[in-house]
Amino acid sequence: MAMLATMATGLLATPAAAASTGQATAASAVAKPKPKPAVWAGTPKASPAKYSGECPVSVTFSSKIKVKAVKSKTTVAYRWLHGDGSKGKVKSFTFRGKGVKNFTVKEKATFKGDVKGWQAIQLLAPRAATSAKGRFAVSCGAGEDDHEVIQPPKPRVDARIWVDEGDCKATLIGRISASGVRWVRYQWVVNGHVVDRDAVRVDGSRRVYHVIKPRDDFRGWASLEIVGPVDASSGREYFKIRCEDEAPKVSASVSAPSEASGTCPATRAFTGTISVSRGHVAVKYRWIRDGVAGDWQSRYFGGHGPQSVSVSDNWSVSTLGKNESKRAIEVYGGPTTGTVTGTFTCVPLPTPTPTPSA
Repeated sequence: MAMLATMATGLLATPAAAASTGQATAASAVAKPKPKPAVWAGTPKASPAKYSGECPVSVTFSSKIKVKAVKSKTTVAYRWLHGDGSKGKVKSFTFRGKGVKNFTVKEKATFKGDVKGWQAIQLLAPRAATSAKGRFAVSCGAGEDDHEVIQPPKPRVDARIWVDEGDCKATLIGRISASGVRWVRYQWVVNGHVVDRDAVRVDGSRRVYHVIKPRDDFRGWASLEIVGPVDASSGREYFKIRCEDEAPKVSASVSAPSEASGTCPATRAFTGTISVSRGHVAVKYRWIRDGVAGDWQSRYFGGHGPQSVSVSDNWSVSTLGKNESKRAIEVYGGPTTGTVTGTFTCVPLPTPTPTPSA
């Protein structure tokens, strides 16, 4: 049902303990990480939480905000979230002092018809946090005994997940069911984090998808949540993705030193790059010098995700005139780079001019 709300926000602050201050040690060789403030938003409470009687009626929502301040001056920004999907204006207040501070924020709304919904507080600064949903119900024109809150039909939602270990991915498949034709807003949640949001037009039922492609082994749970026009959830489905069967991709490249000239002997360096698509792997490679393969060398990649390392090979030049040398890199069981050519011209030392005698 339509909800016409007028907003009136109040702020009540409670005294807090004085913040303790410390002195930084000037002789400290290692910089300590700056402490971050902690925030907490309590579940909003509606007054009255359940109303039955004549309308319009005003309902006051209040929520407690707790902040552990680490600076002498802290700004708190927040807004109200409504069950119909709308959001209130961003409001803020600033307080001074360190330590734990408690505040109470309020919002007042007026309803002219039957409604059942919820309100929540979303903190935007100094850190992001969202409270649980505080629910309320308004029934206009009904007595205490025959009170019945009419709730719009909720879409029925279910989800199932399968894991394709060979491809190192998981495909989340959800089915949204709704009575009639309507637009439904939904979001995918993986391990407690929203990873995707969208809206679809549902005529009876509709399938939606989300693909997880990690670089390494990954496990956890996922759920499909309906956020509009009403709230519903599929519940959690657990999954486990293995990537051991997929070998990391290895590539290499090589570049020649720039063309130059000078006196000899001289040393020039060819440079190369060995890259892998993910870590925890040892790569063997060798230099191909003027068509002759050198000894195998190894590099270990122990990090996560794509990684690269630089390698080099020296070229000694001692012959007068123009000298050329070719290089390539071969990866064991893998590709071989193209061949690059380095050029260096050795010039003779200048002949010293004899000094005339007296």
